[in-house]
Amino acid sequence: MHVRKGDTVRVMRGDDKGKEGRVIKVYTKTGRVLIEGVNIVKKHRRARRPEEQSGIIEMPAPVNASNVMLLDPKTGAPTRTRSRIDADGTKERVGVKTGEPITTPR
Repeated sequence: MHVRKGDTVRVMRGDDKGKEGRVIKVYTKTGRVLIEGVNIVKKHRRARRPEEQSGIIEMPAPVNASNVMLLDPKTGAPTRTRSRIDADGTKERVGVKTGEPITTPR
């Protein structure tokens, strides 16, 4: 998958087109990503313990990974990525337009 947890991405299609956020979780089997502040849905939650509060909570729902693009850290613009193997044998992601390496978030 072209995005990883912690990457900053922009939504390119759908109701939340143009919104940016950080990837919270990546679902590799379904090809979806959970993005902070994007695709907010309302969920009716029931109190499981006496001290919990019941009600309607808002939470992000997963978006298909094909609808998001990684933001280049240098320019801040959406970019495609390629992988490159360095001389020491490590594999890194590289932005197509700038050619700059995109660091893996921690």
